[in-house]
Amino acid sequence: MKYLIAGTGGVGGSIAGFLSLAGKDVTCIARGAHLQAIQTNGLKLKSDLKGEHTLAIPATNAEEFNEKVDVIFVCVKGYSIDSITELIKRDSHENTVVIPILNVYGTGPRIQRLVPGVTVLDGCIYIVGFVSGIGEITQMGKIFRLVYGAHKGTKVAPGILEAIQKDLQDSGIKAEISPDINRDTFIKWSFISAMAVTGAYYDVPMGEVQKPGKVRDTFIGLSKESSELGRKLGVEFPEDPISYNLKVIDKLDPESTASMQKDLAKGHESEIQGLLFDMIATAEEQGVDIPTYRMVAEKFTKR
Repeated sequence: MKYLIAGTGGVGGSIAGFLSLAGKDVTCIARGAHLQAIQTNGLKLKSDLKGEHTLAIPATNAEEFNEKVDVIFVCVKGYSIDSITELIKRDSHENTVVIPILNVYGTGPRIQRLVPGVTVLDGCIYIVGFVSGIGEITQMGKIFRLVYGAHKGTKVAPGILEAIQKDLQDSGIKAEISPDINRDTFIKWSFISAMAVTGAYYDVPMGEVQKPGKVRDTFIGLSKESSELGRKLGVEFPEDPISYNLKVIDKLDPESTASMQKDLAKGHESEIQGLLFDMIATAEEQGVDIPTYRMVAEKFTKR
């Protein structure tokens, strides 16, 4: 199986690093100084699960890569999806599967509309991973869980989902094939939205969310409101979504922060549209009241 990682940030770089350590055939798509550093010195991985490694992973930019691959993990930010459409079209064969691993709900169907001739799945990931330096990725904590699957009506060649799962598991990633990927991507959206918005609103790491008090109460309020939206959209939660979100947040490294929070702090483009304003817009469309989301939104201007 030939793997292509489109977007070698914290998520994509961690997936690429783990696959490479297990001897899998993986190529990274990156850009700028980050790409140059990977090409020159290798990808540096600092991982609580795998230790520290420098990996000679093939890397190039989206415009120059021109090989057919079996699996494309899309790990760019939601606002960069359009920039990799041609890459997906050019480097897919008839059985290639595309697995978006983004924080924003509805990404798989969105990409499928852009590349109608390619098989697009959907996915979500639970990991604390970030770019800690030029050409360097840090993976924190003991959680590295990747969930993926096909939406209803999407046909996938026999055995491919299972082959991907085996490769990921061989690499030390907890990989799960979802029977209801719409549900699972919504659950991830609910969690990461509450996590990122709470952290950015108070400008605190997750350790502050793990303590009783107003920060945690805000996280709970956001989780309650997004779960109500999920139910209105027909999502069937396998367990209480508020308890689930709290269980996940309490397992995170206390010093960790969401990528949206990091980007906002640096004045960079961020996922605030998809994680905050899109949640509010969808709730308004569905007639769901979300006072906590509206409260925190007052602190931020649209970007």
